[in-house]
Amino acid sequence: MRVFVTGATGFIGQIVVEDLQAAGHQVVGLARSDEGAARLSARGVEVRRGDLSDPQGLADGAREADGVIHTAFIHDFSKFMENIEIDRRATEAMLDALAASGKPFVGSSGTAMIAPSGRPGTEHDAPMSEGPAAGRGFTETLTLAAADRGVRSSVVRLAPSVHDVERQGLVSLLGEIARATGVSGYIGDGANRWPAVHRLDAARLFRMALETAKPGTRLHAVTEEGIPLKAIAEAVGESVGVPARSFSPEEAGAQFGWLAMFIMADTTASSTATKETFGWRATHPGLLAGITQGGYQL
Repeated sequence: MRVFVTGATGFIGQIVVEDLQAAGHQVVGLARSDEGAARLSARGVEVRRGDLSDPQGLADGAREADGVIHTAFIHDFSKFMENIEIDRRATEAMLDALAASGKPFVGSSGTAMIAPSGRPGTEHDAPMSEGPAAGRGFTETLTLAAADRGVRSSVVRLAPSVHDVERQGLVSLLGEIARATGVSGYIGDGANRWPAVHRLDAARLFRMALETAKPGTRLHAVTEEGIPLKAIAEAVGESVGVPARSFSPEEAGAQFGWLAMFIMADTTASSTATKETFGWRATHPGLLAGITQGGYQL
């Protein structure tokens, strides 16, 4: 297929591009800058200049392709709600362009968008409808609803810690805080958990969704259902060379800033349905092994 990939130079997108090329697909990558365009060209990727603030350009890119993988998102948390709206308009424009075509569209979301239920979140769970995460949840719902308009739409929900030697999702931020404050922290007993997935395993799942996912499918890019935050903090502390210790919920804001609500969350997620449907399995190291033995740079 000729696949239009947004976020093609990003942490996830660049590996998705490589995986697609290795499988024989032709890739058209969205690039915002000359530098990004040059990087894509050097990898044999056809470049389409533009960004998420240009819905018409994105619609044209989607219409000219055989399928779309949408991994781009503006990760400026000081403008989170504004960026959610930009992403919603961009997604809507591409889905409108693909209506009645039967072409695949793979969107991206996160397992952290699932409302807490006291059990691991599953592919069948709807995203939150209230709170800060509801906006991204609305875009996920919008994407899946396009299945009723003749789009083979699906969504890959990513674990909060998409990791490899280069970066580790939210865990990288814990490393930055640990270096800045001299302590690697967790809240209370640190028994709350985060799911994780290796970046290469996640990229492969995006391709599998593009190739075979049925309309309206959610997939979970999760290879570890839940790693206790205490264990993550201890591994980060060992890597950075600082002690790990507990903070009270009242101290969380001062220690972790905006990340505090994520540090306190218990966001376990299952990928059982994804594995059963697609035969997808982990082929790369887990998060803690990567930090303690794999040379991850925190």
